[in-house]
Amino acid sequence: MKRRWSIGRLLALLCVAAILGLPAAAAAEGEVLMMATTTSTDNTGLLDYLAPHFTEETGIELRWTSTGTGKALELGRNCDVDVLLVHAPAAEIAFVEAGFGIHRRPVMYNDFVIIGPAADPAGTKGQGVAAAMTAIADQKAVFVSRGDDSGTHKKELSLWARADRPVPERESWYIQAGQGMLTTINMAAERNGYTMTDRGTFIKYAHDKGGQPPLVILVEGDAALLNPYAVISVNPDRCPKVKGDLANRFGEWMAGTRGQALIADFKLMGQPLFFPDAE
Repeated sequence: MKRRWSIGRLLALLCVAAILGLPAAAAAEGEVLMMATTTSTDNTGLLDYLAPHFTEETGIELRWTSTGTGKALELGRNCDVDVLLVHAPAAEIAFVEAGFGIHRRPVMYNDFVIIGPAADPAGTKGQGVAAAMTAIADQKAVFVSRGDDSGTHKKELSLWARADRPVPERESWYIQAGQGMLTTINMAAERNGYTMTDRGTFIKYAHDKGGQPPLVILVEGDAALLNPYAVISVNPDRCPKVKGDLANRFGEWMAGTRGQALIADFKLMGQPLFFPDAE
């Protein structure tokens, strides 16, 4: 879990607790919001950028754990967090329809891209995503999958179906990392192979490589590669101990004028990593 408690803020909370006759832990805990989110919002630095603004404007301390969307939804079902920021619309809608989540709010989007070596041994550059996936399979080019039930992994599986191909999970050229996005990209680079990533994480990766990353974008712009993100509050009716009021304030803030402006302003190397998309 990410934790950002300043000494001054902690002392202020202790003073409030003393004045009101409350245990210090109870006073502090009342203003902490626990979130499960996908690795891309953490790896890119978006949450490190947004969280101080949210805390300053609301007084709510945001803590989060970053994992695949599938695991984040599981944390919500198990009542381990108060709110989710994820990017797998079909799974999110199922989560809400099953009664585990409420107030699903689209807040931003970017897109997925297929990246690989500049030499592009499978000949994917400029192709549509279905043709590119077919070319990778036909050439038995190394492809590193997240393999972790994340939103990115779910999207990748749908692209094999779009290409009318079975998921090549038994093929030697298909590697399932079971890791976060940056680790998966680095594994693909080590093997001179391909992978799929959200654009925001790729920009962060390119930035960390001084603008000259070993892997480059080869396939982009296909409508199937759209990557929307949403905030979902965990349902207090299922999880009585969750902080539904704080979760709702976070969702409103992210979808509101201030949160949307901050998302639009978040850039690396002059490029936006996400685009505001609140309804």
